[in-house]
Amino acid sequence: MKPVASGQDVVVVGGGLVGLAVAYGLARRGRSVLVLDEGDEARPASVGNFGLVWTQSKGLGLPAYSAWTARSARLWTDFAATLAAETGIDVRYRQVGGLHLCLNEAEVEARTRFVAQMQSQMVTAGVRVEMLDRAQTRDLAPAISNAVVGASWSPLDGDANPLFLMRSLIEAGQTQGMRRRTRQRVAAIRPGDAGYELELHDGTRLSAARVVLAAGLGNAVLAASLGKSFPVRPERGQILVTRRMPRFLGLPTSLVRQTDEGSVLLGDSKEDVGFDYGTTPEIGARIAARSIASFPVLRTATVVRSWGALRVMSPDGFPIYQTWPDLPGLWALACHSGVTLAAAHAGPLADAIDGGAAPAEISQFTTGRFDVPSARAV
Repeated sequence: MKPVASGQDVVVVGGGLVGLAVAYGLARRGRSVLVLDEGDEARPASVGNFGLVWTQSKGLGLPAYSAWTARSARLWTDFAATLAAETGIDVRYRQVGGLHLCLNEAEVEARTRFVAQMQSQMVTAGVRVEMLDRAQTRDLAPAISNAVVGASWSPLDGDANPLFLMRSLIEAGQTQGMRRRTRQRVAAIRPGDAGYELELHDGTRLSAARVVLAAGLGNAVLAASLGKSFPVRPERGQILVTRRMPRFLGLPTSLVRQTDEGSVLLGDSKEDVGFDYGTTPEIGARIAARSIASFPVLRTATVVRSWGALRVMSPDGFPIYQTWPDLPGLWALACHSGVTLAAAHAGPLADAIDGGAAPAEISQFTTGRFDVPSARAV
């Protein structure tokens, strides 16, 4: 067995958007941070993210999640500007509002009820959500079809390029001294004399005073090795990408998003298929049909690629930010909104991991809540 290598204050296990945002935040606070990144196979949610910074549908049944999401959305402007200043990378963040389109009266009625249910906690979180009729929706998105009856809209919503975000977090973190080791899988983790010892698949051993488990679906196995439960499951989403098109959409919708380069992302599926992150013709056809019904201009679009990604879902769909009294210095994190929450993860969550006060909003996001009935997140 190889000797234990020290030299880092914090080891972050997981190189997706959650792990990188926290690692960057800790590095900016002067901590020596090592990120262990297993690679694309271990972070399919990050590499297949739709790129929304979204608030209008987050938190039904758990107002703290609405507040946490809104807090992150408000931090995003400064967060993106800081990343650009430190790396020269524009992550293409736009806070231009966002639409959830309704294609018939039944959908409008259902969405209106949902917005009404969310109203009190949205107001508390400072999020404005309005129901729009067809004419109001067309004012914001002139290319919609007559099949679009209405939409919900929030001015706090927007989007960003998730691949540029990941690249900028890596470069900004490294500028601050963060180290990153790729193709590194943790085989074992155990408490040690100086905090924690981690053994990698190649026999390398590392030690750190603090450890952040941000390995997505892999957190369940890592937590179990420490005798803890960390309940997460995969949920597949499929995305279609078109060839670049003339600009027809100036703000994101929950189904269709046109990038600044002109390509169009289509996708809103949710599938319980285990760890299969492939694609299927049936779901692709369903996504395409609804997208064309919403925006007829897409009828002539050319789909150039598609992919499946696995969201990291807790039993109720809300994030998990877990510590355990008998494992001081260890955090385990999981969420399916790595883009939306990136600013909060690099900011107030990193502060808490560094020993500061935990944000009030995240106090309910522990595994203890699964001992009682809870609502499923949207």
